[in-house]
Amino acid sequence: MKEATGIKEIIKPENLAYRKSRILTDAIMHYCPGCGHSTTHRILAEIIEEEGLQQDAIGVSPVGCSVFLYHYIDIDWQEAAHGRAPAVATAIKRLMPEKFVFTYQGDGDLAAIGTAETIHACNRGENILIIFINNGIYGMTGGQMAPTTIPGMKSSTSPFGRDVKTMGNPLKITDLVATLPGTYYVTRQSVHTPANARKAKRAIRKAVQYQKLNKGTCFVEIVSNCPSGWKMTPVQANKWMEENMFPFYPLGDFKNPEEQSGQPLKSEKND
Repeated sequence: MKEATGIKEIIKPENLAYRKSRILTDAIMHYCPGCGHSTTHRILAEIIEEEGLQQDAIGVSPVGCSVFLYHYIDIDWQEAAHGRAPAVATAIKRLMPEKFVFTYQGDGDLAAIGTAETIHACNRGENILIIFINNGIYGMTGGQMAPTTIPGMKSSTSPFGRDVKTMGNPLKITDLVATLPGTYYVTRQSVHTPANARKAKRAIRKAVQYQKLNKGTCFVEIVSNCPSGWKMTPVQANKWMEENMFPFYPLGDFKNPEEQSGQPLKSEKND
């Protein structure tokens, strides 16, 4: 009894090393065990709360695994047709420039049916943040080959592995948008380990803060796994991702304004 009382005495807000974000809802997530979407959701919710943006944030989620994102983060949301999130976000930001506007898209959505919207929004330098989850496959609709499926990678429509001679080359969309004059900050991260999750959080926080500068489009890719689509356990999927996805999609910054100016963001926090 004394021990239980003692535990209650130390469970205080000031003693908590980690607490759940207040804007992350109690809805049960639909993601498969081990999927990187849920970790990215938590990171995004934490940043919006910590930056005091709950009342000003507007997210755009289209079709795909992210379609139910509005269930999980308590901010304003707008659904978009498949691939059209950057176009919808463009309209929202232009109508309400004081708002923090972002899209959250998978590779099938962003790099396939939404390639035109993605490229043109980035080229115009729309003042939005695009979060891009790349697991190299169509996760929700049956595990088909996506534009990001790497050579030799198996899927339901490439059961013997992607053959570039007949199926074409994977599209390195982040490398591409980094070359466009309208992008301001472009980076590729992952969330499969605590260390990588911290790096991803720092990257997303920078992108959120950069929007206040009105300098152009920020683009954050998260290389993720898809245990169900890849037919692997979460542990196997993470190992396969490290050994196969990362060599093809190396992590790191592609366009970083801090490297050009040599000055870090004044409001940057330690994550």
